[in-house]
Amino acid sequence: MDSKAYNAGLAELREVREEIKPLERQLAKLRAERNKRILKLGAYEKAKADRLATSAGVSVIDVVALVPSLGPQGPVSAPVEPSPTHYRAEPQQPAQAIKEPAGALAPDLSSPGQAETAPDTAEPKQAATDDEHQELHAQGDVTAETEAFSPAEAAPVSVPASGGEQERTLPSIPEGAAGDRWFYVEPNLTSKRPNFKQATRQMAFLDTAAGVLVWQAGMVTLDLGRASVAEILTAVYATVPADVERIYITAGDPWHQNAGRHQFLKDAVAEWLNGPLPEGWQVESSRGKDRQAGHLVHPRNPVGRWQRGKDQHTEIRSVGEWFDPAGADPATVRAAFVELWKALRRHWDDVVLMGSPSQTGRDLWSRTIPAKAGAKWADGYPVMSQEIRGLLHATAGQGRTELITPPRVPERVPGWYEADRTFAYAKHTWTSGVGVPQRVTAAAFAAMSEKDQADALFSPSHWQVRVTIPKDWNHVGLLPAPAPGERAWHYPYEGGRTFVTWAGGAEVNLALRNPLQPWRIEILDGLVWEKGDPLKDWSNKLKDAWRSLRAVGEVHGDEQQRQAARLASRAVRSILLYGIGTFAQRPRITTGSLELGAGGEVPEIPDGARLTGLTDTHVTWERNGGFARDPYAHPEWAAGVWSAARAALLSGPTSTKDPATGKPARAGALHLPAGSILAFRTDAIYSSIRPDWPYSGEPGDYLLKGAMAWEQTTPTTDDEFYVLQALGRQALEAEEL
Repeated sequence: MDSKAYNAGLAELREVREEIKPLERQLAKLRAERNKRILKLGAYEKAKADRLATSAGVSVIDVVALVPSLGPQGPVSAPVEPSPTHYRAEPQQPAQAIKEPAGALAPDLSSPGQAETAPDTAEPKQAATDDEHQELHAQGDVTAETEAFSPAEAAPVSVPASGGEQERTLPSIPEGAAGDRWFYVEPNLTSKRPNFKQATRQMAFLDTAAGVLVWQAGMVTLDLGRASVAEILTAVYATVPADVERIYITAGDPWHQNAGRHQFLKDAVAEWLNGPLPEGWQVESSRGKDRQAGHLVHPRNPVGRWQRGKDQHTEIRSVGEWFDPAGADPATVRAAFVELWKALRRHWDDVVLMGSPSQTGRDLWSRTIPAKAGAKWADGYPVMSQEIRGLLHATAGQGRTELITPPRVPERVPGWYEADRTFAYAKHTWTSGVGVPQRVTAAAFAAMSEKDQADALFSPSHWQVRVTIPKDWNHVGLLPAPAPGERAWHYPYEGGRTFVTWAGGAEVNLALRNPLQPWRIEILDGLVWEKGDPLKDWSNKLKDAWRSLRAVGEVHGDEQQRQAARLASRAVRSILLYGIGTFAQRPRITTGSLELGAGGEVPEIPDGARLTGLTDTHVTWERNGGFARDPYAHPEWAAGVWSAARAALLSGPTSTKDPATGKPARAGALHLPAGSILAFRTDAIYSSIRPDWPYSGEPGDYLLKGAMAWEQTTPTTDDEFYVLQALGRQALEAEEL
């Protein structure tokens, strides 16, 4: 493209902009009219939020935001029967807004005696020899369910953004007895060791671009036409037996074949999933507790479920749920699943690979719950109240994602380097909070001795804090704060700024004892759990499987087996990563689709659902399924791991000793010069200075994954960032050849 073509393109782009403007104004008017009608109908004494949401094509939450009287007016949940840790003797009242809560100053933790070990960021020294990851998307298991937080129960604390924009409002625990009633165990709901073995599902692996199909009995090349659902089902089941219930797509991404016709990938995926079916096939209906009916419309890793008659069922899934196949053929991908099963079977006699790594991870964890009579937690791990789980869901973020742009950094930088923590989450599973947390209010914290305060801050914990950044601070932000957006977080860094937020104990400790300058932290409220190790055995077994597979990937004499072992090791990482995500138990989002009427009429969608896409033949919808009584709901464990990983991204120990001190060498963003950090992506740091950190391949160590030792233009958008990320990795690979 030359400058003439570029200028002509800009002119055409401006024309499109002018065409869009009147449509946006018209859309704004229609939305205003819709909201006016919702308000009018919401005044009817028998109005229902779900009915209004369905008719308006919005979510129930949108309706309640306009008409608060249609939202929940009472307690979120109530136990069936009283227990010693339960206090619901009277109806709970909504909390009042806290305008300027009084805080208790946290103690100085930067003294030498306390600066050596940070809770949740590194394993204890005695475990170093035995117990010494990218975006989480963390979306956890596609079947995960959670309790949505009830705004009627919480006192809001808002934080003004630095630019004057109002940020999200985080909930807080109600004061006094109303808040005390949140602290109980859900009756008859515990995480127990299962007494059954999962059913084994036969699998096949299909490259839809090349038409190559591999299963237990062999390999063939199929004519798939355009690789529609009908063509795949017809060709595959003309070749393999009906007991093959999962078809993993290893390459081709057939669900994206019409992506160019749609504004959003999900619409293209929905169109593909809802295409015509061979005679006798239909979208699967419910068939048991461990089976989920219908399709999952995900933009990159969808799940399609169909059945033929009553007995034959199948799923089409993306192998991308487990790992990036990186060009591996279907035979190598199948070999990776075989190696994965063999590595896990050394620790779990009853291991079964389920449809996704998150499902597999949760099932394997459940089989590490103590079963020996008399052992602690042999009766199962109790599930906290819905209120506490909802609070954690609303106030505990996941991986840190941040792009730092000029003027915070120069417009041109001397280089580009990517340092990624290896298998990072496995480093932070050695201890977790168990049982019902103890509430520590500001007054209770102030009344403690300094030693007791330090003990509380070094325990598995989650704190509401008022933070003041030192006036001369010139590095990156340390603690997350709510940004505008449903689940958005940012990291204030401006010297002298004060804000209120929630943060895990690991991050609060890091802010108090970071290697540069302690921040001022005032405790407003907090949750402190008993220390336990519910994830340790599970994590240790996965780490052992990961190490053994990595070793095979290095030394095996057959190249296909080396590649299969490397892919299997990445699958182990996904099992732990997404397994942790399942404990968070986010609200369950159900998706579905319906065929348009003969005249193109939009059919009635389920109550409480909202339209998310429209094609020539189908509409797609999604619905927040709310909460369910899930025995595996432990957001306290996921929140603790995420907090520890975010803290270690700033400063944490490596598995290598510092020769000057004899202690573990430390690494992280705060060990690089101010102004050199360009971005964070979960467990990766991007900087303009080459990190000189030791790497021994252990979980938590930083691996250099990208390097360009020449001047670069600082990225200011995500697209520019991903271009530099790819170029940096290619440059390092070329450098190492």
